[in-house]
Amino acid sequence: MTGEQAESAPGAGLRIAVLVGGVGGARFLQGVRELLPGADVTAIVNVGDDVWMHGLRICPDLDTCMYTLGGGIDPERGWGHANETWNAKEELAKYQAQPDWFGLGDRDIATHLIRSEMLRQGYPLSAVTEALCNRWQPGVTLLPATDDRCETHVVIDDPENAGERRAIHFQEWWVRYRANVETHGFVTIGADVAKPGPGVTEIIESADAVLLAPSNPVVSIGAILSVPGIRGALRTTTAKVVGIAPVIGGKPLRGMADACLSVIGVSSDAEAVGNHYGARSATGILDGWLVHSTDTAAVPGVEVRSVPLLMTDPAATAEMVREALDIAGVKP
Repeated sequence: MTGEQAESAPGAGLRIAVLVGGVGGARFLQGVRELLPGADVTAIVNVGDDVWMHGLRICPDLDTCMYTLGGGIDPERGWGHANETWNAKEELAKYQAQPDWFGLGDRDIATHLIRSEMLRQGYPLSAVTEALCNRWQPGVTLLPATDDRCETHVVIDDPENAGERRAIHFQEWWVRYRANVETHGFVTIGADVAKPGPGVTEIIESADAVLLAPSNPVVSIGAILSVPGIRGALRTTTAKVVGIAPVIGGKPLRGMADACLSVIGVSSDAEAVGNHYGARSATGILDGWLVHSTDTAAVPGVEVRSVPLLMTDPAATAEMVREALDIAGVKP
């Protein structure tokens, strides 16, 4: 897109901030880009899932957003590289390398190698992400919620020691145990000293609209909100904050949001999640809340609309974004 085309494209001059995590967040960003090709869109991405594995720093949500928007995502799995091969995984298994429950694809390893080397050289995650995006050209700015370690861990009953509890990394809980273990809570390691990524709070405060993607409310959006300063920026920005429900008819759009919500005592329905976030006019973060056309929700102090929320393709998702922006008082 040339400079003149960018200036005349829909959304030109608009600044949009989107809090995202996971596959749902990545697909939502496709709709934002579809509707607003000329806008300055910054995705503030969850890093709570990030983990060191086999000496490599893996950032699942950043990579899913980058691959999805860059045209390299596996369309069936919704994560990882398309046309992936698994030779390294097979060789690691032959060495009996641990952990053996997490698979790394050969193409994906290249991304992790570059990231890990740059981190070891002292580059912050935000700079590393920018460098990786030069290869993928996602069309929006992908910005980690923080450059600091801010990992989600899960307190469970220890499967190997009856009567004892222990904390494990979210990836182990999610991938190894499939959340099918007695769970007592989530802990964000490092949140007490973490700082927002460079420009994160300023982007939220100067945005024309702030959107919460239909991502996991607990371990995606919730993990972003655990970074000190981000919730405060959402509370004080002059822009309206509009969220999209990640559940339809009492079930998550994908993933295991229901398992996470049950741990914190929140029902898996649009009304309960909206009230979990709460209204900015009270002590929460929402001005608007989109629920699916078959759902209803009462969230005091929040404008609620029922609209189609199935992200069948970028065009359909773009209509969701249009509705959210309308609540925010922003015209594409």
